[in-house]
Amino acid sequence: MDTKAFDMLSSIYPEDISFLKEDEPFRFLASVLLSAQTRDDYVNAVTPVLWSRFPDVHELACADIHEIEEIIHSLGFFHTKARNLKALASEIDARGGAIPSSIEELVRLPGVGRKTANCYINHINAAPAVIVDTHFMRVAKRLGYAHGNSPEEVEMEIRDGFDSSIWSRMSMVLNLHGRKYCHARKPDCAGCPVHDYCKSRQDESGLK
Repeated sequence: MDTKAFDMLSSIYPEDISFLKEDEPFRFLASVLLSAQTRDDYVNAVTPVLWSRFPDVHELACADIHEIEEIIHSLGFFHTKARNLKALASEIDARGGAIPSSIEELVRLPGVGRKTANCYINHINAAPAVIVDTHFMRVAKRLGYAHGNSPEEVEMEIRDGFDSSIWSRMSMVLNLHGRKYCHARKPDCAGCPVHDYCKSRQDESGLK
């Protein structure tokens, strides 16, 4: 598949792209769980408070659910996230702190879907991964790199259509591009550096 648009974007955006300020494995996994349908900067503001109160997996596993909810209340869907976070901590604590290293095992953990698993595989294990969030999915489809209607369909299309050596970089670059230019409602097509390569570029009547 033609990678001209990706190649151009990759040359423009920073080599190191990260959205969550965590590098410790469990804290990173938990942060991705908390980031669902929430801005990453909100998560980055909340997690220091969470870790100061519950600094390790065991303490979080034993935490009062209402206290977790109070800390993460601003993130939205806090009831579900608090429940999943406590269950995740309990599962990892029962494993002696060991976190699985494969997507198949990761998605069996409480609250961990394929996006979260791929984030972990990429960021912590430094292995090739296709991370499909709303930004990536939108840009991939507009550029004609994927056509699926679900994150898993898009993930598999990217896996099948591109070499694994660029999966991780593509995940971060297209995600960042979606945040900067290729917005959901009013994409900045005029300012977009890959306007000429876009399958869905905007004219005066809107996205084609």
